[in-house]
Amino acid sequence: MTCEEIRNLLSPYADGELDLVRDLDIERHLAECPHCAAALEGLRALSARLSDPALYHQPPTALAPRLRAALGRPRFPWRRVAAAAAAAVLVAAALWGTVRGLSAPSAEDLLAREVVDSHVRSLMADHLLDFKSDDRHKVKPWFLGRVDVAPEVKDLTTERFPLIGGRLDYIDGRPAAALVYKRNDHVINVFVWRAPGPDRPPVFLERQGYHLAHWSDNERAFWVVSDLNEEELRQFVELLRR
Repeated sequence: MTCEEIRNLLSPYADGELDLVRDLDIERHLAECPHCAAALEGLRALSARLSDPALYHQPPTALAPRLRAALGRPRFPWRRVAAAAAAAVLVAAALWGTVRGLSAPSAEDLLAREVVDSHVRSLMADHLLDFKSDDRHKVKPWFLGRVDVAPEVKDLTTERFPLIGGRLDYIDGRPAAALVYKRNDHVINVFVWRAPGPDRPPVFLERQGYHLAHWSDNERAFWVVSDLNEEELRQFVELLRR
């Protein structure tokens, strides 16, 4: 992540509002960038200063009796105030519902986030492979009886996308086959699971610093995720679908 991206995320990071992937990206960046680390410390110092009780004005003790006396007068328009308050509550509720509807993540966004999280976990927890092999004739049968889908395993070594193995995963509430390829030092996870439905062409996304692609055929859903650049990921998807 760049310094500009980090600066835009420092406030939600300090408040603990980010997901695990972004937290880790920011922590790695802060460990290497003293300027962004100093900006974070300045933000935390400002937050501490703003929470100082001395900054808030305390009303005089005589104000409360005067307000109670004014509100207790017979001519005070209670009904109009109550009606205005009720209208304000209704407007606020409508606006809140609209904002929530606009900001709610789509099903594609939720699934993309789950795929990225699974990709990151496979790299962090030393669980990249359950079956290590560069032979597609051994990787494909390894999944038989372990998942309810037959993944299409291709040998792309000559195209410089070597197969290194596979593992079991769990995506979108169901077991998934994860085929693992590499491009130099970049890991590519290909998730495949059973999802009957219409054919859908590839859609390319970028989420949390990773490039993704997803498509489907009549029986299977496919998601690809990697930190490859978009051009190489498109090349890989084209080879995989050929």
